[in-house]
Amino acid sequence: MDEKIRSLVARIGALENELEAALSEREMRETPLFYHLNGNRIEFDKAIRAAHRSSRRGVLSWFWQSNPPTILVAPVIYGLIVPLLFFHFGLFMYQSICFPVYRIEKVKRSDYMAMDRWHLQYLNFMEKFNCAYCAYANGVIAYGTEIAARTEQYWCPIKHARKLMGTHARYEQFIRYGDAENYPQRLAEFRQALSAEAGKSGVSDQSPS
Repeated sequence: MDEKIRSLVARIGALENELEAALSEREMRETPLFYHLNGNRIEFDKAIRAAHRSSRRGVLSWFWQSNPPTILVAPVIYGLIVPLLFFHFGLFMYQSICFPVYRIEKVKRSDYMAMDRWHLQYLNFMEKFNCAYCAYANGVIAYGTEIAARTEQYWCPIKHARKLMGTHARYEQFIRYGDAENYPQRLAEFRQALSAEAGKSGVSDQSPS
């Protein structure tokens, strides 16, 4: 039964990837492509850049049109940058020190964080700043979620007794709650799977000798 579930989860993952590719293809067909990538560089045509600049609101106008309560509570959201920075640093140190010992591939921060909205000329400075802040905050949280997911797979890949919202992608493959008989074997399999992931990515040299 467990093998059947793993097979179904793998098929669901493949279908999700296929759906995402199909949606992206449709979007490219139906929506004008406003930019193109030159390596890692984002480039816009001159006409599009000019149109973007002409539609940009000035910072003073942006403040004037903003809802006053949102400005008053702004220090609260901006103040979260301090714990976010500490969280980010803690995640970096944790996986740098512990993941080589566990034989787990380190999570790439760049897979979860992008600061490309800064290039949009129709955004004024404050809008760009807010976009960068949101991208950083959500990126750090997603980065931390994957680090925690790999850690959970290593130490305790057991489902909870009740249904949870927002579980990570690895959770559905975890061991059933209360399945004591299969726990030791499955735990070893989950740890071997993490080591195999690291080996496939060419980072097996991070494991201790």
